[in-house]
Amino acid sequence: YRGGTILRTSRTNPLKHPNGLQLLQDTLKKFDIYALVAVGGDDTMRVAHKLHEAGVRVVGIPKTIDNDLPGTDFCFGFDTAANTAMEAIDRLQTTAEAHNRVIVVEVMGRDSGWIALYAGIAGGADVILIPEKPLDVAAVCDILRQRHARGRTFSIVVVAEGARLVEATRQQQEQVVQSKKEDEFGHVRLGGIGVALAKRIEELTDLETRVVVLGHIQRGGSPSVFDRVLATRFGIAAFDKVHRGEFGQLVAVRGTEIVGVPLTVTTQGTRTADEELYEIAKVFFG
Repeated sequence: YRGGTILRTSRTNPLKHPNGLQLLQDTLKKFDIYALVAVGGDDTMRVAHKLHEAGVRVVGIPKTIDNDLPGTDFCFGFDTAANTAMEAIDRLQTTAEAHNRVIVVEVMGRDSGWIALYAGIAGGADVILIPEKPLDVAAVCDILRQRHARGRTFSIVVVAEGARLVEATRQQQEQVVQSKKEDEFGHVRLGGIGVALAKRIEELTDLETRVVVLGHIQRGGSPSVFDRVLATRFGIAAFDKVHRGEFGQLVAVRGTEIVGVPLTVTTQGTRTADEELYEIAKVFFG
C-alpha cells in the first residue's frame, strides 16, 4: 500500500569501486543469501547482469517511474507517477483558465518521455515535449498563438525534464541541467527546462506564462491499482524463477503475460517512448 523501499536505496555503483563486485559477493556469502532479486532500472540491471556473469544467482524485477527499461512493456512505479502527473495537470487546467495563462508543467523523464506522453495525453495537454522528439521553441509558440487566436484563453504545455530546447537562432539543442556533476552512473542532475521554456514562451508570445515543477512528488505516495498488481505478479514470478533455478533473467510483462527475458536485454540502451503514441498526441497539439 505504499511506494519506496524499506531497504532504502542509493546511487552507489559497485562497478566503480575497487573490488566492488567481490565485496557484494562476499556479503551475500557472509549472510548465506542463496539468491539476489534486484529491483530497479537500467543502472541496477547493469550491475545485476555483471553479478550474474560473476556467478551470483540473480533475478531482476523492473522498477522505474521512467518506464525506460528494455525488455518489458511496463515497469511498476510508472503508472503511479503518470497518474500523479495527470492529476496535477487536471488541477492546473482550472487555474490556467481562470487567469488566462500558459502553464508549463515539468515532469520527470531523463532520456525517455513516457510520463510526459501518458500524463499529457490523459490530462489534455496542448503541447507535449519529450527527449525523443526535440521541438523548436518557435513551433511551440506558433501552436500557442494559434490556439489563443481561436479564442482559447489558456494553454497547458507538458515537458519532460530531459527534453531539449531547440532554437534555430541560437543553434541550441541541449538538456537543461541543475548540476553538471555526475553521479556514479554518469548521470548529471537534470531540471530547469520548465523555467527556461516558460521564459522563452513569454518573451516570444507576450502571453503570461507560469511553470510548475512536479519533481519528487511523482516518486512518492500510494501506488496505483495497476502498479500494486503488477508488482505482486513480478514478485511471485521472481520467486518462481529462483525456485526453478532460472537465473540471469528479468521478469517482464509483454501484453498481459509475465515472461522472462535475459538480463543482457536490459543493458541494450534506453527504451524510448512509443512513436505511434506521440503521433496520436500531436493530433491534439493546439
